[in-house]
Amino acid sequence: MTTGALIFAYPNEVFDYVRMAAWAADRVRRHLDIPVAVVTDQPTDLHFDRVILQASSAQDSRWFNDADQRMAWNNHGRPDAFDLSPWDRTLLLDADYVVASDRLRVILDHGSPPISCHGRAYDVTGQNDFKALNRLGHYDWPLSWATVLVFNRSRHAELLFQSMKMIRDNWQHYRQIYQDRSRIYRNDHALTIALNMINGHTPAPSHIPWSLATVMPEHGLTQIDLDCYRVDYQRADNKPAWLQIAGQDFHAMGKQALMDLIL
Repeated sequence: MTTGALIFAYPNEVFDYVRMAAWAADRVRRHLDIPVAVVTDQPTDLHFDRVILQASSAQDSRWFNDADQRMAWNNHGRPDAFDLSPWDRTLLLDADYVVASDRLRVILDHGSPPISCHGRAYDVTGQNDFKALNRLGHYDWPLSWATVLVFNRSRHAELLFQSMKMIRDNWQHYRQIYQDRSRIYRNDHALTIALNMINGHTPAPSHIPWSLATVMPEHGLTQIDLDCYRVDYQRADNKPAWLQIAGQDFHAMGKQALMDLIL
């Protein structure tokens, strides 16, 4: 059985997601010892084990707080991951996910179920309450995060991604059913709804038995050592503070901070 990572990376006018993905791929190979494929719409000579060229299927725009502007946001390709992945077992990652440990090997190596993802995220500084972010819509469904998704080449996973395609292509319909306030398509929301559908409209188990550590866009991020990072933030009393993350994977929501770190 082949195992590898897959990252979707479509650059916009400010953020070079392909360079971000290449930086992430180096850490995946070092800690998890698996190859990495990138899906993008342009040739690249950056270090990937495979480059899969696919044109953007659709494009939204959103406000990026750390860039202080609205810009293109191409996130519609994720439901195609099952069709595009060259691996039997795939670790599907966001380009802004930082692998700083071998912890995901627990999921990759030890008989993981057909689909595994995070069922809860949190702010590493403790300054932001993720209660709303960890739920979906009026009915308060537990959110399944698409930031890290492990799937096997199975019928169950195939049904999941087929359902995600249907939700993506008819987002406004499903948004109304779940009374979701988000007008633009989000993979986290599509994954949550798709998992509920294929599990008989019941909340699905996440299978990754730890929460998704998150660095928010308003936080400063610097690299201290190979797998050690400093997060600067402002406390509730407006005093500056910082903490150190060492040997822990995390989701860097602030694209500008991550790009500054990479460059």
